[in-house]
Amino acid sequence: MNAPRLGVVHARFNEEICNALLAAARAEIARAGAQAEFVCVAGALEIPLALQWLAQSGRFDALVALGAVVRGETYHFDIVANESARGVMDVALDSGVPVANGILTTDDEKQALARKDKGAEAVRVALEMARLKRELAETWR
Repeated sequence: MNAPRLGVVHARFNEEICNALLAAARAEIARAGAQAEFVCVAGALEIPLALQWLAQSGRFDALVALGAVVRGETYHFDIVANESARGVMDVALDSGVPVANGILTTDDEKQALARKDKGAEAVRVALEMARLKRELAETWR
């Protein structure tokens, strides 16, 4: 069997946190022997559209979303956190391509940096779901 192909969309906003998530994801992809292509977008709200484009390409077994939404003093946090999560789920359900949501939503940067390994965890989830999809497809033949 060929190595699983992942599409990874990562945000630039909250750069230090997102770079840490991306480094953890890259290390896990290498450890798993998977192949990946990476797309960088401005922030969490742009992630779902880029995921949709990758899903529509038909080139990926699973997708990974990486970003960080850190609570501020306004309602904007809730909008970005909720709508990015909804968008990620919509892509998965509409396309049938597994999407692992590694977009952190935290109260502060310290909490986010403490969760940098969520990048690796999102890769593991994406690979697990890609395997499950393949196994189910083989069972239903």
